[in-house]
Formats: sequence, structure tokens, C-alpha cells
Amino acid sequence: MTDNVNHPKHYTQGGVECIDALAAATINLKGLDAVCTANAIKYLWRWKGKNGVEDLKKARWYIDRLIKHYEKEGAGYA
Repeated sequence: MTDNVNHPKHYTQGGVECIDALAAATINLKGLDAVCTANAIKYLWRWKGKNGVEDLKKARWYIDRLIKHYEKEGAGYA
């Protein structure tokens, strides 16, 4: 039986839960960096199992937001 609250099928792939991958991917990030990175990964993670192209567009939105942030004059990165 699928547990859509604690272990949704679209967030578990290859024996890895998305939340665990997100924690590892953002461990050294803060604020907007962490939010945009985590959300982009989340949407890329689930796109095939949930909302298809809509999730790919959402991932792109977060990546574009992060790019725009760093392209602004004076916005540096680590």
C-alpha cells in the first residue's frame, strides 16, 4: 500500500527519498540558494511520476530565479 503522506511514490526512487537527497544537496546552502536549489531538484526528481512537463517548467523557474539573482550587479557566490 502506498503512503501518500509519509512516503509518496513520486518522491522515492532507487531506494532514495527525495527529502534525503535535498538535505544532502543543500547542506552548505542558505536562504534563496537553498530554496531554489531544493525546489529545482524536487521538481526534476518527481516530474516523470507526477506532473510531467509542468514540473519541468517549475524546476526551470527556480533555476532561472537563482541565475537572475546571481546575474544582478553585486550578487556574488561562494
